[in-house]
Amino acid sequence: MTPAVMIQGTGSNVGKSLVVAGLCRALARRGLRVVPFKPQNMSNNAAVTADGGEIGRAQALQARAARRMPVNDMNPVLLKPESETGAQLVVQGRRRSSQEAGFFQRNKGALLQAVLESFERLSDQVDIVVVEGAGSPAETNLRAGDIANMGFAQAAGVPVILVGDIDRGGVIAQIVGTQAVLEDADRARIAGFAINRFRGDLSLFDRGRDDIVERTGWPCFGVIPWFHDAWRLPAEDMMDIASRPGGACKVAVPKLPRMANFDDLDPLAAEPSVTVDIVPPGRALPGDADLVLIPGSKSTRADLAFLRAQGWDIDIQAHLRRGGHVLGLCGGYQMLGRSIADPEGLEGAPGTDPGLGLLDVDTVMTGDKTVVEREGRALPGGERLSGYEIHLGRTEGPDRARGWLRIDGETEGAASPDGRVRGSYLHGMFSSDPFRAAFLAELGQRSSHAYDDGVEATLEALADHLERYMDINELLRIARTRAAD
Repeated sequence: MTPAVMIQGTGSNVGKSLVVAGLCRALARRGLRVVPFKPQNMSNNAAVTADGGEIGRAQALQARAARRMPVNDMNPVLLKPESETGAQLVVQGRRRSSQEAGFFQRNKGALLQAVLESFERLSDQVDIVVVEGAGSPAETNLRAGDIANMGFAQAAGVPVILVGDIDRGGVIAQIVGTQAVLEDADRARIAGFAINRFRGDLSLFDRGRDDIVERTGWPCFGVIPWFHDAWRLPAEDMMDIASRPGGACKVAVPKLPRMANFDDLDPLAAEPSVTVDIVPPGRALPGDADLVLIPGSKSTRADLAFLRAQGWDIDIQAHLRRGGHVLGLCGGYQMLGRSIADPEGLEGAPGTDPGLGLLDVDTVMTGDKTVVEREGRALPGGERLSGYEIHLGRTEGPDRARGWLRIDGETEGAASPDGRVRGSYLHGMFSSDPFRAAFLAELGQRSSHAYDDGVEATLEALADHLERYMDINELLRIARTRAAD
């Protein structure tokens, strides 16, 4: 069997995704053919794959770290939350259905076969697989039928390293407590632990580390200091989104409950001349913003109602009266129009809602989902750009005649007569340095950052970080025990 190791966490957002990305780059630099794998993910931040499907954005970043193209098998089960209790189910890159959480929990075990098929296909192509868990294996109420953590690890025979987050406090209890609630077979699957996000003098945790070893019998694979440049990598989920202070150009982003594909913000946040202000509920959009950017949404009509409830629609009108600019991407583009119709109830109850009325277009939700990579040029300057579309719905209307992108030979997007309100279905356009420079120039700012070069440099620094503070040689030995079994 192909060597494999699984990184599980004591909870959500303990840094599993970042550790897997760093390990993928470190192992790739050693000349190994490595691939990331996450059996089940829950995220509205998705990426389009080389084989025309969608996976979690974190797995696309990990694929880049491994120097491989992202493919559907890297994240065979993706849940995209649509409401407090329901989510769209994507299996091996393709939208299958929308399901309530209770129904999914009762039936998720049926997806294990698809998960194992994807895992085996990847394993056949590489020297090692680095697997990421989801949430925590200590959630004993989810153990039956589990495909995300120990259920997968047992079915595939993969050793596990448990990661705890010391920055949150209580990391000793996190790890010792996890061992205490695991079943015997699951407990035996764990090969050791690692401590993530330590701040300060590492020697101060020597006694804590040794206490965990004594209480659990598990070896420590490393105490990893806080990686300060993590913000330079695309964020995985909404818990990672934060305002980013920078220069005089201010981009205000209303924080919507079902915000999706917010990696559009990362290249802007990386610009020294730009301040990205993520505006939480209960706070008005800042009056000194140069641009209001309405991001994508997994539930466009519900998020539009939320935007109105916050009074942000009034703030946007005031922003335009002051001479500001507005950009809507994907769901945000749909919100800018006259109306959004969902006759089949694809994103909630069937019905039609009025849009913000800032663009003379209308949107109708349709069941055929667009998932595709795109390349093109901006209009009128001709700057090259690339990106991707992931959306339901079609948008048409007079302002489409002022499409400001040319993609695959056709105009894309819409703009108001004065050009200060624009919308587009294209995600990822700001990753293109020439386009971003031209866009910022319209706001009176200069671009001074090469975004892709910055991501690569950060992945290299992350790999250096893990090489220094994590026992990767021992991790490889543990991974290879699977192949020997």
